Amino acid sequence: MGGRSFTSQKWVATTRRIVKPCLLAALLVATPGLAQQAGSGSEPSRVLSGISGLDFSKLPQSAQKELATVFTDEFDWCGRPMTVAASLKAGNACKHTRRLAVLAASQAMEGSPATEIIVSLSRYNQSFSAKRTAFKPDERMCMGPKDAKVTVVEFSDFECPYCAAARPMLEQAIKGRKDARLCFQPFPLQNHAHSVPASQAVLFARDNGKFWQMHDALFENQLSLSDGMIKETARKLGLDDKALSKAMASGKYLDELTASKELGKAAGVDSTPSLYLNGRKLTLGISPEAIGAAIDDEIEWTDAKNSWPTN
Repeated sequence: MGGRSFTSQKWVATTRRIVKPCLLAALLVATPGLAQQAGSGSEPSRVLSGISGLDFSKLPQSAQKELATVFTDEFDWCGRPMTVAASLKAGNACKHTRRLAVLAASQAMEGSPATEIIVSLSRYNQSFSAKRTAFKPDERMCMGPKDAKVTVVEFSDFECPYCAAARPMLEQAIKGRKDARLCFQPFPLQNHAHSVPASQAVLFARDNGKFWQMHDALFENQLSLSDGMIKETARKLGLDDKALSKAMASGKYLDELTASKELGKAAGVDSTPSLYLNGRKLTLGISPEAIGAAIDDEIEWTDAKNSWPTN
């Protein structure tokens, strides 16, 4: 975790570290012969060369060193009795191992040492067999097919800057997918003065058929949130701002917001945004690549009846 902490007497929530999108995809496009040529260099280069479809030679030398340590210290992530490096070089590594190899490279490029990468990916792998939370999301606050194989539940706060940064990443990760959907759960933090009013407004908009329009508008204007701005946004969306004011004054949605936060805390929410894939908490830093890999892994895990296919 990283970023600022928001503290109350009863609850602590910390904004989650968001991984900046990087040029990792370009770095991992293999060029014929390039990976083999890299093998004539240092030991990290030899470890990382000769892997079909993946070219790590453009990573900084410091990142290559950490990544090579991960690949030689860790066993194959699908359970085969060989190191990750040996599995990848054999040419028949499972898709899960190859996905984690790319995520490990991303973390190394971000400056994480091998020890942190190993711990991070170990936690991620362990999350698949950990106890899951059964969510019943409100369909009016979901985007994507109702029958999708993976439901991503996001606990979010409208004044959290990391939540605003994650929003386009989440939409990018599920855009065009028929096997995943995204569902929103409000988690207003007490130390954010306009978070509760904004959350009330989005629930009011939901009840009047304009949830995502209000959701997007609030995040797009995060730095200027105020009661007046929220009500003006409602007017611009064609909603009854007087009815909204009445609902906010009466506390109509406060019980629902409290229940949403309690649901999150029971599931282990300790930062915003927090993501859950079919009730499994995502422990990785948030990026389009990580979310996409986590969705693919979730489908593979469930299709194989809670195990990793070995190839």
